[in-house]
Amino acid sequence: MSLSYSNRGLSGKRLYVAVAAWLILVLAGGFCTWYGWFGPGSGSDQQATDATPTGEAATPTAEATAVPPTPATTAVLPTIPPAEEVFGYGIAIHGAGGGDVDYMMGQVESLGLGWVKQQVRWADIERSPGQMEWGFYDWVVDASNQHGIKVMFSVVDAPSWKRSTYLDENVEGAPPDNLADLADFLGIVVDRYRGRIHAIEVWNEQNLDREWDTAEGVNPERYVEMLRLAYQAIKSRDPNIIVISGALSPAGGPFTDPNNPNRVTVMDDFIYLQRMLDASFLNYCDCVGAHHNGINIPPDADCDGTYQDPDAQFRGYWDPPQPPHHSWCFKTTLEGYHDLIVAAGSDKPLCVTEFGWGTAEGFDGYPPGFEFALDNTLEEQAQWDTEAFRLMRQWGFVQLAFLWNLNFSQLGWGPEDPNAPYALIDFQGVARPAFGAIGAMEKP
Repeated sequence: MSLSYSNRGLSGKRLYVAVAAWLILVLAGGFCTWYGWFGPGSGSDQQATDATPTGEAATPTAEATAVPPTPATTAVLPTIPPAEEVFGYGIAIHGAGGGDVDYMMGQVESLGLGWVKQQVRWADIERSPGQMEWGFYDWVVDASNQHGIKVMFSVVDAPSWKRSTYLDENVEGAPPDNLADLADFLGIVVDRYRGRIHAIEVWNEQNLDREWDTAEGVNPERYVEMLRLAYQAIKSRDPNIIVISGALSPAGGPFTDPNNPNRVTVMDDFIYLQRMLDASFLNYCDCVGAHHNGINIPPDADCDGTYQDPDAQFRGYWDPPQPPHHSWCFKTTLEGYHDLIVAAGSDKPLCVTEFGWGTAEGFDGYPPGFEFALDNTLEEQAQWDTEAFRLMRQWGFVQLAFLWNLNFSQLGWGPEDPNAPYALIDFQGVARPAFGAIGAMEKP
């Protein structure tokens, strides 16, 4: 129904009064709308809190929850703390070259796993100063969140132009010369993915010069300083992201550079961890990173020399000296880390960011030096992967565990790729027995 001013019979003077009243009402309504959006207490400004080192674990982040935007701001808010997760089940993926990312996340979802690990190579993102190429990392984060899967980034490998003070003839992964540069980069990562990534592992196997290729060699105290700076950069932007210290490689040693006996290239992981503890690294992480790829020893075996497999071709566990070094055994290594942390007066949990058993069964070759993959059958891989998950959940000192790996077999590098024997799918993309076993496994 339309309205006509002539039909209402208003005189000229009364018309002016009515129009004026109408204008006053419009202005008052507009002011109320503006005040509701922009006035004091509107909540439009998200204030970051500067982090200070603490020995207490931060609350783990939940998967991102969509928040309707308001006209006042387009800022992405930090992740929302979830109900406490007692134990997180995860798997490592390769989001570039490993297949369609959305299909990959569907596989993870079908396995009943709530977390994925994606390694982030800083050198691949920032090939030249200030020029960032995020590429498939965006796809991984987007697809993970669409499937309700939490994301852990493991950040490694400074660009070569960030570490120009030392380059030997065998250039490998290394931290930046200025450790604060990593903190700056992590700040950019958190700003880009705030609310959509849930944990960050700061470096990887830094007790090997393969990952810490510096003039002085591996150096626990310098790593702790890098971790401190990284922790503060992450927590000041999103206090709910779980910060994981870089997982150590189970190793003997020390071993030194043949050209420089003062330069340590490999340090025993227990010794390295003790020096990290002495440098107070527990103040700068929520969870202690750990690795163990189980070789040809089952997950419940101790390194006391009692386990026997006379048919094993790879004899590392049984070679002298005896008893075997702890690094041969999944159980002994992880319990040893926990014991050292407890002895330091802490109950900080472990986050096992890489574990699993490789098998070359069904492949037409194997990686050089990985003869143990010839000993393990597909059925043993399935049994031991699931048993390790069960043990870690039962022990009570592991917070997150990431199986190595889903799909590295799909990268086209063939049976000599050292990551392929651990994959849950074969070179043709067919699920191996461990895939079905993980999917069927109870996940309390």
